[in-house]
Amino acid sequence: MPIANKLHTHLGERKVRFEVVEHKKVFTAYDLAQTLGASLDQIAKTLLVRVEFPAVQKKKAGYYVVVLPASYRLDLIKLKKALKAAAVKLAPEKAMAKLGIEPGALSPFGSLRGLAVVVDKGLLKAKDVFVGAESFTESLRMKVKDYVKVEQPTLASIGKKSALKLQKKMKKVIKKVKKLVKKANKR
Repeated sequence: MPIANKLHTHLGERKVRFEVVEHKKVFTAYDLAQTLGASLDQIAKTLLVRVEFPAVQKKKAGYYVVVLPASYRLDLIKLKKALKAAAVKLAPEKAMAKLGIEPGALSPFGSLRGLAVVVDKGLLKAKDVFVGAESFTESLRMKVKDYVKVEQPTLASIGKKSALKLQKKMKKVIKKVKKLVKKANKR
């Protein structure tokens, strides 16, 4: 059964309401936000990380699904502290392939693959969120509280606001200043 079908079944069995949103082919959370006309805070960015634990914890090293708003960047140091890990790093594409995940199409539903999930608390600020459906042309829109209920992730502050949003604000300010200067020069 393709993962998209498993995902629909998984959510259906848990009586989670969601909307399938078809869109043009996109490869990044930023492109998805642009395509849907949504805020970066409403887009769940999903990453795969490799986590290693100290021997005293007796936890096996493995992969974790990390989810944060697309307006955030993952802070690996914060993630390491939140998980009390010895080391964390982004998983290479070949690791994704071994897990049967097409690079760039990871969904935030780690439970489908037996992977633990960590969610940045910043995602909880959104009421609804667009999440990946392991497709480049489909996403799911659902309530954040439903996603958290289904996945039961570790919640932690593991991200930091991306400079991308600040750059957009600066562009708007620069544009306003240019208009004001132009208007003043006409006088």
